[in-house]
Amino acid sequence: MKKDFSTEIFQLISDLAEAPELQVDKGTSLIGDGRILDSIKLVELCVQLEDLATANGFEFDWTSESAMSRSRSMFRTAGSLAEAFAEQRDSNP
Repeated sequence: MKKDFSTEIFQLISDLAEAPELQVDKGTSLIGDGRILDSIKLVELCVQLEDLATANGFEFDWTSESAMSRSRSMFRTAGSLAEAFAEQRDSNP
């Protein structure tokens, strides 16, 4: 069974939001209205996810064209980001 990184990813988001009272879940907005991270914090999150992926033996690519497309972005919500992270993990041998 592959490890579920959702809890770790949600905690990284919470830490970067600097709001300990904030309960990050799969519906938490990362871009657009209601977002909890500014663009600098979002980049910091991506760098931390690269490190997490590397530590777990795969590469996390957050710079693809589809990742940057706002309408289908992995960055819509914390849940969509966790799903994209898992998909990239699963697509690596």
